[in-house]
Amino acid sequence: MKAIIETGGKQYYVEEGTILYVEKLDALKDEEVSFDNVLMVNGTTGRPYVTGAKVVGKVLKHGKNKKILVYKYNAKKKYRKMQGHRQPYTKVEITKISA
Repeated sequence: MKAIIETGGKQYYVEEGTILYVEKLDALKDEEVSFDNVLMVNGTTGRPYVTGAKVVGKVLKHGKNKKILVYKYNAKKKYRKMQGHRQPYTKVEITKISA
């Protein structure tokens, strides 16, 4: 089965066995999480979500992405500011899709 889910303000195309990195979830490692915001299951689309559809996944790990640098400056004003940011993520494996 194939589905499109929405989590963290983003949409993901998933199948059973898919491993994906999503915005950080409040779940512990090896815990099951369910995604209820399902936009499509096997070609059946919802308005906006498919009723009764659910995607279940298993949390594999939590972590942070590589650091990105944010650099601000104003020309001719002697203003420079550099800042780093590491976005937290959750690695999830999709185990079951039900419609």
